[in-house]
Amino acid sequence: MLADSFGRLHTYLRISLTERCNLRCQYCMPAEGAELTPSPQLLSQNEIVRLANLFVSSGVTKIRLTGGEPTIRKDIEDICLQLSKLNGLKTLAMTTNGIVLANKLPRLKECGLSLLNISLDTLVPAKFELMTRRKGHERVMKSIDAAIELGYNPVKVNCVVMRGFNDDEICDFVELTREKPINVRFIEFMPFDGNVWNVKKLVPYSEMLDIVVKRFTGLTRIKDDPVETAKNFRIDGHQGTVSFITSMTEHFCAGCNRLRLLADGNFKVCLFGPSEVSLRDPLRSGVDDNELKEIIGAAIKRKKAAHAGMFDIAKTPNRPMIHIGG
Repeated sequence: MLADSFGRLHTYLRISLTERCNLRCQYCMPAEGAELTPSPQLLSQNEIVRLANLFVSSGVTKIRLTGGEPTIRKDIEDICLQLSKLNGLKTLAMTTNGIVLANKLPRLKECGLSLLNISLDTLVPAKFELMTRRKGHERVMKSIDAAIELGYNPVKVNCVVMRGFNDDEICDFVELTREKPINVRFIEFMPFDGNVWNVKKLVPYSEMLDIVVKRFTGLTRIKDDPVETAKNFRIDGHQGTVSFITSMTEHFCAGCNRLRLLADGNFKVCLFGPSEVSLRDPLRSGVDDNELKEIIGAAIKRKKAAHAGMFDIAKTPNRPMIHIGG
């Protein structure tokens, strides 16, 4: 079920738990907001667990919970607990903005959350408010420290780099890795509906790397897993590491092992492809697990060899990131 026509085996499922968020990040949420799916049309906890079990029993070993913002879902602890018990699942991860994470994290860890990515695009509180259209920078920093204290190692910090906004902070982010077990992940700015993507805002991997190399000595490439999306580096004398997600300038489609289940039950085999198929509708119409597996398998078989390239992606209708899940 999980193999596509190019021989890629998909063992990583990203599940969006909600379209709602307590921030309004400019690259994720259109300025005018995004129309949210009515609650009855979103997957329930039981539906999420049933579908996740289908994937895990077929070979998925890693699940990442996304949003919107997953921590604002009231049953987030119960979902983590049930997913972490799935036989065959090795990693339960979450991507979060960290706004309400610090207080929830001890319980989430008890419920099986084993890996954490916290999104933070600036270390300057005023710029944080400009980017997210909300306050909360101090709370995100508190959540990063709370994760370290609870033993998450590394704590991954996702930073979307945009020219003219935060590209002057790249070295400041690298400094976070000096004394703490943080993996800073610099992400190339990607086009989604409503985020006013422009190639002039894109800071390519080669330029980001050059900035780091000029400031820090002893940068060493870490041998990456074949399905790794990041290019990972160690720096002499630093506890943490630095990574680059090069989706636009050096895509990693050939090793892609990722699938996405959206909050409304749509199944997406490529982040940048507009193609989606509903799993919610057949699930609610009473089909059995074998029929659901056939629908999933057929969608995976239609997955293309690679995305269309950044300029074509920018012109292709897709959903805003708030709907797809980070």
